[in-house]
Amino acid sequence: MANKITVTEGEFAGWQTYDHHATFDTVVGPFYGRPDPDGQMRCAFRAEPKHMNAGGRMHGGCLMTFADIALFQIAYQELEGASGVTVQLDSTFIDGAYVGELIEATGQVSKAGKSLIFVRGQITAGERLLMTFSGVIRKFTPR
Repeated sequence: MANKITVTEGEFAGWQTYDHHATFDTVVGPFYGRPDPDGQMRCAFRAEPKHMNAGGRMHGGCLMTFADIALFQIAYQELEGASGVTVQLDSTFIDGAYVGELIEATGQVSKAGKSLIFVRGQITAGERLLMTFSGVIRKFTPR
Protein backbone atom coordinates (compact mmCIF):
# COMPACT_ATOMS: atom_id res chain seq x y z
CA MET A 1 0.00 0.00 0.00
CA ALA A 2 1.32 3.42 -0.90
CA ASN A 3 1.94 6.09 1.72
CA LYS A 4 0.54 9.59 1.20
CA ILE A 5 3.24 12.24 1.49
CA THR A 6 2.80 16.00 1.85
CA VAL A 7 5.42 17.87 -0.18
CA THR A 8 7.32 20.38 1.98
CA GLU A 9 9.33 22.36 -0.58
CA GLY A 10 9.44 23.41 -4.20
CA GLU A 11 6.67 24.17 -6.67
CA PHE A 12 4.29 21.60 -5.17
CA ALA A 13 4.82 22.44 -1.48
CA GLY A 14 1.57 21.71 0.34
CA TRP A 15 0.36 19.26 -2.31
CA GLN A 16 0.21 15.53 -1.62
CA THR A 17 1.74 12.68 -3.58
CA TYR A 18 2.16 8.98 -2.99
CA ASP A 19 5.29 6.98 -2.26
CA HIS A 20 4.75 4.12 -4.72
CA HIS A 21 8.25 2.62 -4.59
CA ALA A 22 9.09 2.15 -8.29
CA THR A 23 5.58 1.56 -9.62
CA PHE A 24 4.36 2.85 -12.99
CA ASP A 25 3.09 6.04 -11.30
CA THR A 26 6.61 6.80 -10.07
CA VAL A 27 8.14 6.26 -13.51
CA VAL A 28 5.62 8.49 -15.32
CA GLY A 29 4.99 11.07 -12.55
CA PRO A 30 5.30 12.36 -10.01
CA PHE A 31 1.66 13.46 -9.86
CA TYR A 32 0.27 15.66 -7.10
CA GLY A 33 -3.14 16.37 -5.61
CA ARG A 34 -4.80 18.78 -3.20
CA PRO A 35 -8.32 19.94 -2.45
CA ASP A 36 -9.45 23.31 -3.83
CA PRO A 37 -11.14 25.69 -1.34
CA ASP A 38 -14.52 24.18 -2.34
CA GLY A 39 -13.27 20.70 -1.40
CA GLN A 40 -12.96 19.34 -4.96
CA MET A 41 -9.67 17.66 -5.76
CA ARG A 42 -7.14 19.21 -8.14
CA CYS A 43 -4.31 17.12 -9.55
CA ALA A 44 -1.21 18.48 -11.25
CA PHE A 45 2.26 17.84 -12.62
CA ARG A 46 4.88 19.79 -14.54
CA ALA A 47 5.40 18.57 -18.13
CA GLU A 48 8.91 17.21 -18.69
CA PRO A 49 10.71 15.91 -21.79
CA LYS A 50 9.93 12.32 -20.70
CA HIS A 51 6.21 13.09 -21.16
CA MET A 52 6.52 14.10 -24.83
CA ASN A 53 6.05 12.13 -28.04
CA ALA A 54 8.35 12.28 -31.08
CA GLY A 55 6.42 15.33 -32.34
CA GLY A 56 7.27 17.40 -29.26
CA ARG A 57 3.79 17.31 -27.73
CA MET A 58 2.69 15.42 -24.66
CA HIS A 59 2.12 11.74 -25.38
CA GLY A 60 -1.55 10.75 -25.28
CA GLY A 61 -0.67 7.82 -23.04
CA CYS A 62 0.73 10.25 -20.49
CA LEU A 63 -2.51 12.25 -20.50
CA MET A 64 -4.53 9.06 -20.13
CA THR A 65 -2.35 7.88 -17.24
CA PHE A 66 -2.81 11.26 -15.56
CA ALA A 67 -6.58 11.04 -16.14
CA ASP A 68 -6.59 7.61 -14.47
CA ILE A 69 -4.70 8.98 -11.46
CA ALA A 70 -7.06 11.97 -11.28
CA LEU A 71 -10.08 9.65 -11.47
CA PHE A 72 -9.11 8.15 -8.10
CA GLN A 73 -8.20 11.50 -6.54
CA ILE A 74 -11.54 12.99 -7.57
CA ALA A 75 -13.36 9.94 -6.13
CA TYR A 76 -11.24 9.81 -2.95
CA GLN A 77 -14.11 10.66 -0.55
CA GLU A 78 -16.45 8.10 -2.12
CA LEU A 79 -13.80 5.38 -1.93
CA GLU A 80 -13.91 5.79 1.87
CA GLY A 81 -10.46 4.27 2.30
CA ALA A 82 -11.24 1.25 0.11
CA SER A 83 -9.19 0.32 -2.92
CA GLY A 84 -10.58 0.07 -6.40
CA VAL A 85 -9.82 -0.56 -10.04
CA THR A 86 -10.64 1.38 -13.19
CA VAL A 87 -13.18 -0.56 -15.26
CA GLN A 88 -13.72 2.10 -17.91
CA LEU A 89 -11.85 5.23 -18.99
CA ASP A 90 -13.03 7.30 -21.95
CA SER A 91 -11.09 10.28 -23.24
CA THR A 92 -11.29 12.99 -25.86
CA PHE A 93 -8.03 14.68 -26.86
CA ILE A 94 -8.51 18.36 -27.68
CA ASP A 95 -5.08 20.04 -27.64
CA GLY A 96 -1.42 19.23 -27.02
CA ALA A 97 0.79 20.15 -24.08
CA TYR A 98 4.45 21.14 -24.14
CA VAL A 99 7.52 20.85 -21.93
CA GLY A 100 7.39 23.22 -18.99
CA GLU A 101 3.61 23.61 -18.82
CA LEU A 102 1.66 23.02 -15.62
CA ILE A 103 -0.86 20.27 -16.36
CA GLU A 104 -3.94 20.15 -14.10
CA ALA A 105 -6.98 17.91 -13.77
CA THR A 106 -10.26 18.67 -12.03
CA GLY A 107 -13.63 16.98 -12.06
CA GLN A 108 -16.52 15.64 -10.10
CA VAL A 109 -18.23 12.43 -9.13
CA SER A 110 -21.35 11.99 -11.25
CA LYS A 111 -22.73 9.13 -9.14
CA ALA A 112 -21.40 6.89 -6.38
CA GLY A 113 -23.06 3.59 -5.60
CA LYS A 114 -22.11 0.70 -3.35
CA SER A 115 -19.55 -0.74 -5.78
CA LEU A 116 -19.30 1.67 -8.76
CA ILE A 117 -18.19 5.30 -8.83
CA PHE A 118 -18.73 7.39 -11.98
CA VAL A 119 -16.36 10.32 -12.52
CA ARG A 120 -15.91 12.97 -15.21
CA GLY A 121 -13.18 15.54 -15.54
CA GLN A 122 -10.96 17.71 -17.66
CA ILE A 123 -7.24 18.27 -18.06
CA THR A 124 -5.91 21.75 -18.77
CA ALA A 125 -2.68 23.66 -19.33
CA GLY A 126 -3.45 27.20 -18.21
CA GLU A 127 -6.63 28.26 -20.01
CA ARG A 128 -6.25 25.59 -22.72
CA LEU A 129 -8.45 22.49 -22.48
CA LEU A 130 -6.28 19.48 -23.37
CA MET A 131 -8.57 16.53 -22.71
CA THR A 132 -11.92 15.57 -21.24
CA PHE A 133 -12.40 12.19 -19.60
CA SER A 134 -14.96 10.04 -17.87
CA GLY A 135 -14.45 6.81 -16.05
CA VAL A 136 -15.87 4.18 -13.77
CA ILE A 137 -14.13 2.82 -10.68
CA ARG A 138 -15.11 -0.52 -9.18
CA LYS A 139 -14.77 -0.13 -5.43
CA PHE A 140 -13.54 -3.16 -3.52
CA THR A 141 -15.27 -3.91 -0.24
CA PRO A 142 -13.14 -5.44 2.52
CA ARG A 143 -13.63 -9.18 2.99
